[in-house]
Amino acid sequence: MEELRLVIAKSLADEYVERLKSADPRVVVSYEPELLAPMRWPSDHRGDPNFTRTPEQQARFDRLLADADILYSFPNTDPAELARVVHTNPKLKWVHIMAAGGGSAVKAAKLSDDELKRVVFTTSAGVHAGTLAEFALFGVLAGAKELPRLETDKKRHHWPTSRRTMGMVSEMTIVVVGMGAIGQECAKRFADLGARVIGVNRSIKPVDAVEMLYTSDQIIEAASGADALVNALPGAVGTEGLISREVLEALAPGAIIASVGRGQCIDEPAMIELLGSGQLGFAALDVVETEPLPSDNPLWDLPNVVISPHTAANSAKEDSRIVDLFLENLKGFLDGQKMRNVVNTELFY
Repeated sequence: MEELRLVIAKSLADEYVERLKSADPRVVVSYEPELLAPMRWPSDHRGDPNFTRTPEQQARFDRLLADADILYSFPNTDPAELARVVHTNPKLKWVHIMAAGGGSAVKAAKLSDDELKRVVFTTSAGVHAGTLAEFALFGVLAGAKELPRLETDKKRHHWPTSRRTMGMVSEMTIVVVGMGAIGQECAKRFADLGARVIGVNRSIKPVDAVEMLYTSDQIIEAASGADALVNALPGAVGTEGLISREVLEALAPGAIIASVGRGQCIDEPAMIELLGSGQLGFAALDVVETEPLPSDNPLWDLPNVVISPHTAANSAKEDSRIVDLFLENLKGFLDGQKMRNVVNTELFY
């Protein structure tokens, strides 16, 4: 294979840049950090939004992108920028996306059929599975142990005389919707605690730790009477609004929601109404329909809701894990072997 140019299009720590540079002699790596928005925290893929380039720097950056055979990330993680790079660089062969749900960015770029066939898009799915599964576990535990009541009592300096019971995860039925890497890791964590785990997926496939697996068109049946529901769905064709009012109403009274997939997959107005009425007991949300969450959204003021600003996937070692995944795929790409996490450009996940 002819020598290929890999352009790193996001700020990256020196140790990871060196790992990419020394990966394979068939690949030349270009990294010019002065042209990239600096990271504000570890694994900050977008970088400082206040960063700007001079006209000369922008011209240099554009030349770099135009010369890339492979892109490690894409400018500002912006679908419009992804589209611009693909449109203007006919030699581009592969783009690796930092997000687990990178298919939504490919969809939003609105590329032509020929461009979707020409360029391979891969995501970082699986890298964030552990951190997101822990957040889902935290959410269900917080609901089961009545975290809002405990916080209220603490603020009031109130030691109740009655001894109320708390829920036990080991006695719960938990529905995990979406059986990708994140959903499977969620299922494993809950099963390890003794919960009965029900899975929902687009298609039937073997999944460890899941007692029963339903297809998406059976989601109401799967949710019926369950004590908790975990949204681990990607933003893909057919997932928007899949967790509908009917699904939420099918859960047991006082059920818990943990959302670590995409906010658009849940009927948010229905969830807000049911949380307000007590039909849903608690929600731990890392994702919402509109991000950032508007200041007038009722979710802010509901006492039985915990909100994480789409940061539950973050960890200090995220970039290290993404580099590991990329290097595994680089070998597959160079040797003509199967690659992991290739975006389905019909369903966009």
